[in-house]
Amino acid sequence: MAGSSPIVAGTRFVLKHQFSGFPKKEDFDFVEDPMPALKDGEILMDALFMSVDPYMRPYVMRLSPPFTMIGTGVYKVRESRDPDFPQGGIVVANVGWVKTAIVNSREIQKDAGGLRLIPNQMLTGISPSKLLGALGMPGNTAYFGFLELCKPKEGETVVVNGAAGAVGSLVGQIAKIKGCKVIGFAGTDEKCDWLTKELGFDKAYNYKTTSVDEALKDGAPNGVDCFFDNVGGVDATIVINNHMNTFGRISGCGAISVYNDKEPKMIPSIQGSIVFKQLRYEGFIVSRWLERWMEGIMQMAQWMREGKIKTEETVVEGFENMPEAFKGLFTGANKGKMVVKA
Repeated sequence: MAGSSPIVAGTRFVLKHQFSGFPKKEDFDFVEDPMPALKDGEILMDALFMSVDPYMRPYVMRLSPPFTMIGTGVYKVRESRDPDFPQGGIVVANVGWVKTAIVNSREIQKDAGGLRLIPNQMLTGISPSKLLGALGMPGNTAYFGFLELCKPKEGETVVVNGAAGAVGSLVGQIAKIKGCKVIGFAGTDEKCDWLTKELGFDKAYNYKTTSVDEALKDGAPNGVDCFFDNVGGVDATIVINNHMNTFGRISGCGAISVYNDKEPKMIPSIQGSIVFKQLRYEGFIVSRWLERWMEGIMQMAQWMREGKIKTEETVVEGFENMPEAFKGLFTGANKGKMVVKA
């Protein structure tokens, strides 16, 4: 984790205190450290692209500020004293919101997903930013979280909320590859048009203007077999209580609708539906599939080359805008993966 990894950071964001409500620029300090000379086993690397992801908001609640804000980036090795990470190499590093860093490559690899050198052939014709999206953590979240937990069958009906985000947009496309009917929920009409016209969703509904009940009576009159839940909250409860078929499967990926709540909301119980409809609800963290990580990445890359998976990025220019990009995740500013070009 970024707060404890063996790194010497040059330019970084430090989270000063826990968030209260939506993230704000004032929650962070911008820090520039002096850079010492490299020692054996160390590399100096510069960020190309940085990731902001919804999971960061609840995860930091477990940590004690101040610390380097957590997160993953794509870096280019500027200087190296480790032959396994040559100068000019592209790496994915879980070192936090750090623009320039010296890392002890041996030590950091002890952390789950700490540092990976990317084969040059993987990036042929592909932007390195994709390593933070479809060819990275969000891609594997969609791949394993949907296929391993929902176990979709051809002809089944799949619902995805947060469908225009980095994970949801991929889940829907994977479901189409598997022969399912796919219904998505997103926050603007423009995003809904993108889901149906570009990504192949069968139906997409603006949850701000159409109730979940009305949408699914129209789009899933025979019920829902698989529900990939990125959002949580009341709308997810309505899907589960009112529309899941017997023996339906629910993959609990996230709950972005409640991450910034200062007080917990009371929502209807889902336990009765789980029991009487004999549903399977399983939450997950994608790191459970670390040993199969490259399996997911290689399959996603193949689907991209075959044109079966389309990806979209919202790119924010400038490392100094990391806090603003992060806040944008919770206001619907992104279509597809949100990345910061450092």
